[in-house]
Amino acid sequence: MLDFSSIIDLPLVWGLLIALGVFMYVLLDGFDLGLGILFPFAPSDHCRDKMMNSIAPFWDGNETWLVFGGAGLFAAFPLAYAILMPAFYIPIILMMLGLILRGVAFEFRFKAESSKFLWNYAFHVGSLCATFCQGMILGSFVHGVQVVGRNFAGGPFDWATGFSVMTGIALVFGYCLLGSTWLIMKTNGITQDWARNVAKYVLFFVGFFMALVSFIVPFLNPYIKKVWFSLPNLYYLTPVPFITFALFLLLWKDLYEGKREYRPFLLSAAIFFMGYLGLGISIYPWIVPFHYTLDQAAAAGPGLSLMLLGVIPLLPLIMGYIAYCYYIFRGKTSHDQFY
Repeated sequence: MLDFSSIIDLPLVWGLLIALGVFMYVLLDGFDLGLGILFPFAPSDHCRDKMMNSIAPFWDGNETWLVFGGAGLFAAFPLAYAILMPAFYIPIILMMLGLILRGVAFEFRFKAESSKFLWNYAFHVGSLCATFCQGMILGSFVHGVQVVGRNFAGGPFDWATGFSVMTGIALVFGYCLLGSTWLIMKTNGITQDWARNVAKYVLFFVGFFMALVSFIVPFLNPYIKKVWFSLPNLYYLTPVPFITFALFLLLWKDLYEGKREYRPFLLSAAIFFMGYLGLGISIYPWIVPFHYTLDQAAAAGPGLSLMLLGVIPLLPLIMGYIAYCYYIFRGKTSHDQFY
């Protein structure tokens, strides 16, 4: 029987693959969700047309990673899926409804004339709802859910806590930073100037919320506190906040000088990566914090091995066609409707 578990740590490999899928979704769908949140505040309809055209070739492909992450969790860690899904049914459903509303608004806005303003706000509301729910799910996940045995034992609204609301608001500002720096890279003129000013504004809030979350998270659970403040971990992990702070300074410098167009987006992505890395360090090796580890929640070795044979050729293919798409549609966008 096919089983690679004697050669490699299959639960760890699948945990990293799912973590990759989630990060790619947050990064790639994050900038177009952020753009949707900012949509009604653009200076003019011409600017909104530029904004929409800048993500038209990418937005639906970006959600590939959401499917990859969810399907990977279901297949590789069925116990974690069975516990976490009931805990987050309501915010996940609201998130999906927001994504559906955003998708419908995206299509209808290109053909609408008199009702275009309605679809502008539908695009905004769908993006805002999806983003806020994602942030609340993240906050509730890190905080931990109630588990008895192998089942979720909490209530339907346990995810709605002060911490999860804060992380929801934080992610809204984070996606706005990604969206505004994306527009700096993809547009010019009035739209680019407006996006640069927006990025300066939201960068302050992103820094504030990242510092606040970094302060609170170690006190959510004794395990997290031990990870960050015990020796020798403290020596190894000290560079993480310093690197993050340096990235903030570089981004502020680029936004203030107003000369660079590509680096602000790359720096924003790097800031997201550092925040994601920090959360990953905090909860590893738990996949159901703080009840089940990767090893405890993983499917059987032969099943993980068989699925890995499928992922090995498919993952580079997915990354290749996404990279090719971004390469083909590189450069600045205009307000002309072409979708």
